[in-house]
Amino acid sequence: MSQQVRIGFVGVGSMGQCAHLKNYITLPDCQVVAIAELRPQLGQKVAQRYGVPHVYLSAEEMLAKESLDGLVVSQPFTRHGQVVIPLYAARIPIFTEKPLAGSLAVGEQMINALKESGTWHMVGYNKRSDPAVMWAKAEIERLKQTGEIGKLRYVRITMPPGDWVAGGFTDLITTDEPYPNLPHDPPPTDLSTEGARTYIEFVNYYIHQVNLLRHLLGEPYKLTYAHPSRTLLVAESASGVAATIEMQPYTTTRAWEETALVAFEHGYVHISLPAPLASHRPGHVEVYYDPGGQTEPRRVSPTLPWVHSMRQQAINFVRALKGEARPPCDAFEALEDLKIARDYLRLIGCN
Repeated sequence: MSQQVRIGFVGVGSMGQCAHLKNYITLPDCQVVAIAELRPQLGQKVAQRYGVPHVYLSAEEMLAKESLDGLVVSQPFTRHGQVVIPLYAARIPIFTEKPLAGSLAVGEQMINALKESGTWHMVGYNKRSDPAVMWAKAEIERLKQTGEIGKLRYVRITMPPGDWVAGGFTDLITTDEPYPNLPHDPPPTDLSTEGARTYIEFVNYYIHQVNLLRHLLGEPYKLTYAHPSRTLLVAESASGVAATIEMQPYTTTRAWEETALVAFEHGYVHISLPAPLASHRPGHVEVYYDPGGQTEPRRVSPTLPWVHSMRQQAINFVRALKGEARPPCDAFEALEDLKIARDYLRLIGCN
């Protein structure tokens, strides 16, 4: 596919506009040809701002009238079963935000429908598309192969809540139209009301870190402990590497201080990530090599391009549509995150 890919948007609310649409419309290999938005005034205003030629009230109408190569479906994740499963029938590749669904049961229904459709579904774990994580991942895999600083021993991810928006909604288009009263997917049937609320909170706030941990380890893992304070998760990878996720060890008001440490026997890769909606700002990587002997220890910090994760994520989806690369995370792997979330509730005794 050498020409521009034709993309349709299903929903242009806050994340649809500011995390996704404004990135896709500037990509040379992409043409956003249509918007489906239930709020007609909002759809028209957004289309006018971004030069999108066609606006529809429903995804079904858009699909009936447009030839599309991909769909960006920006909807609440608690509606993915309602919205995304019917869209699989169009056999057009789909992008959605994380997580895959609001419950493990709905996620499994989505996977079954996806298998039958024959298409694919990229889930928006944007941290995998941050230039810092992309560079670090390649270096981690190289170090695992060469063994020059020993074996991988430990991975730690810290995510204190802070200002995740970072001014990212300053150009948000709004209207006075009421938000439609739409059906949501059923809550988990195997959890109490409190358990279901805790599950939704966890997959909303910390599923990024659950997914990033697997990405940095390069293999599956299982949870072994969760502290009752709900600030610490302990895990072990398939090959026995220890790992932790620190959830809300402290909070900030203006800063965003998310980090990941990938420790080898004789050095480490350290990643600092910017706020999710910060524009034109990649993360930062520092690698420390200290193999010992007569080798001088050294630190390396690559100079990364001024590309933020949401824009690179859009680039990665377009590349996948063109057959140039695989999606950074597909729905099948995203289902594993929902399983980890369910294990977390079991470990904290929340049912």
